[in-house]
Amino acid sequence: MKHDATSGVFRRELSLFDATMVVAGSMIGSGIFIVSADIARQTGSPGLLMMTWVVTALMTLIAALSYGELAAIMPRAGGQYVYLREAFGPLSGFLYGWTLFLVIQTGTIAAVAVAFARFTAELVPWFAAGNVLLRVGRFGFSTQHALAIAVLVLLTWINTRGLRTGAIVQNVFTIAKTGSLLGLAALGLLFRNPEAVSRNFSDFWAGADWGWTAVRLVGVAMVGALFSSDAWNNVTFTGEEVRNPRRNLPLALSLGVTTISLLYLATNLAYLNLLPLEAIQSAREDRVATAAVAVVFGPVAVQIMALAIMVSTFGCMNGMILAGARVYYAMARDGLFFRAVARIDPRRHTPAVSLAVQCAWACLLTLSGTYSDLLDYVIFAVLLFYMLTIAGVFVLRRRRPDLDRPYRAIGYPVVPALYIAAAGLIEILLLIYKPRYTWPGLIIVLMGVPVYYLWRKRSS
Repeated sequence: MKHDATSGVFRRELSLFDATMVVAGSMIGSGIFIVSADIARQTGSPGLLMMTWVVTALMTLIAALSYGELAAIMPRAGGQYVYLREAFGPLSGFLYGWTLFLVIQTGTIAAVAVAFARFTAELVPWFAAGNVLLRVGRFGFSTQHALAIAVLVLLTWINTRGLRTGAIVQNVFTIAKTGSLLGLAALGLLFRNPEAVSRNFSDFWAGADWGWTAVRLVGVAMVGALFSSDAWNNVTFTGEEVRNPRRNLPLALSLGVTTISLLYLATNLAYLNLLPLEAIQSAREDRVATAAVAVVFGPVAVQIMALAIMVSTFGCMNGMILAGARVYYAMARDGLFFRAVARIDPRRHTPAVSLAVQCAWACLLTLSGTYSDLLDYVIFAVLLFYMLTIAGVFVLRRRRPDLDRPYRAIGYPVVPALYIAAAGLIEILLLIYKPRYTWPGLIIVLMGVPVYYLWRKRSS
């Protein structure tokens, strides 16, 4: 499609440091502070709890290193959407963008916004979910809803003011929350709880069965760990705005994912040093980090962790808002989304319309309260798109051997193939053991097929 004459262009303003902060900041939300409780319940063993995070870290790093090749070849706005389009055709790219807009990106933004508001209520009780401002039938608009939406609107507005403005916010909050995780990991090393150490490490593999049972437990339990480590790919969406992208995009992916994965492993070791496995499994509202900090600081841990999670979720929202809008812009540029979304503010060089549309839908999901269910449903689809994108490395190596590849996927073809095999196994396990989380997600993706053809017809 042709651009509006009044539309501007993107500018390459993101340095290697900025891009790495987008990777790291988008990964750290509220999950690392919570999901280990559910993983511990599912695996029933300190060793399998750690194994779940180790396998997640390895898979995430392999994926990031594989994406680096595609990012270096095609440093364009839209990132993963473009890679799928070029490898498998426009329908696959559209289905990814459709699912990203409908649920993956906006649903995660909505969930993180509500988490921010929920933990704010720990410090300011007026924002509690029970404080309803307006009731219509069974629906109640609470102060918590109001705060979640206000933060979404604020961060969207900040990102319309210019890429540097959004990047500065991202850098400040990513540094702050990375420091929080470092502090939490350090607590576990400096203030070890003898009871927890004895319980967890005297029989580290207690209850572990090294047959199919262990594979099944870890594979299914990885869902929470994978989502806590997700959104690392968001930096690829900003491909047209990264300086020296053929070098900096692969570097940012590897540096960001490696740093945060190591921090996640250190954080879980801290949990095991401070809390017996049973205390991790039964943490109130799954707030493992709060229970761990309480071992050292007592009741004030609630406020300490509430503040840490507020900082973490604020930065996570900013990174996802900044990056996500670039995908819908790329779709609109291809004639597969509303035309106005392809417009770039000529003064600020930001996709302001795309940011506004994303904000509106995320706010609706926040109000609907369905974002949590939707995210559960698309777990299967998220992994499927990762597998397809990494398969795109193989496809493009064969179809387009002439492409300049300043960076090549490490360990190709064995290492990327290992990711596809491991992710495929997790998909099979989810189909068998969590079918209610798989078929709805596939239906959401497949709903995009008729929409794609309708949009193609409308555009032509």
